[in-house]
Amino acid sequence: MSKPLALSFLKSASDARQLPESRCEVALVGRSNVGKSSLLNSVANRKGLARTSKAPGATRLINIFELDGEPGRWLVDLPGYGFAKAPKAQRVGWQKMMDGYLLDRPKLVEVLLLVDGLIGPTPLDLQTVEWLAHHDVPLQPVATKADKVKASRRGARKAELAQGLGVAPGDVIWTSAAKGQGIPELRAEINSALRLNP
Repeated sequence: MSKPLALSFLKSASDARQLPESRCEVALVGRSNVGKSSLLNSVANRKGLARTSKAPGATRLINIFELDGEPGRWLVDLPGYGFAKAPKAQRVGWQKMMDGYLLDRPKLVEVLLLVDGLIGPTPLDLQTVEWLAHHDVPLQPVATKADKVKASRRGARKAELAQGLGVAPGDVIWTSAAKGQGIPELRAEINSALRLNP
C-alpha cells in the first residue's frame, strides 16, 4: 500500500486571481456527482479533508490543498460541472471560475479528469476533454466508482470508456474510493506530477 499524500487544506477562492503564486499545481475536474471529494479524501486517507455530500455540487469554490512541508505544491479541487442544483447564473459563474483557473495558472502541470466508471464519459466530459486539448492543458483520465462495475463487465467497460475518451485503456487510472482500488496508482501519479517543477 502506498503512503497517503500528506495534504492540508490551504484556502478557498472564488476567482483564480485571488490565489497566490505556487510552485506546482494538479487540478481535479469532473461532474458534480463523480466523487471528487471522496477520491481526494482517499488519496490523503483523511475522511474529513474535503467536504462530501449526497447532493451533487458540494464544491462551490476553488479549494486548495497543499502538500505538508512542501509550500506551493497544490492539489486543487474545482467545482463539478453538470448536475448541481443551483440557479443558471450561478452555474455560469462556476464555469467562468473554472475556465479562469485552468487558463491562468502558469504552474498547472496536470488536470485529473474524473469520469464515472459505471456510466462512462458524458457529453459534458467529452466537451471538457476537447476544451483541455484545445488549450493544451495536460490531462490524465481517472475512472471513479470502479467497484460499481460488475466483474463480468469490467474488461469491456474499461475498453469502452477509454475508446469514448480517445485514449488507450492503459492510460486510464481506475479507482474506487470505497474499496481503495487504484488509490496507490493515483497517489503515485499526483506525487510525481507535483514534483515536476523545482
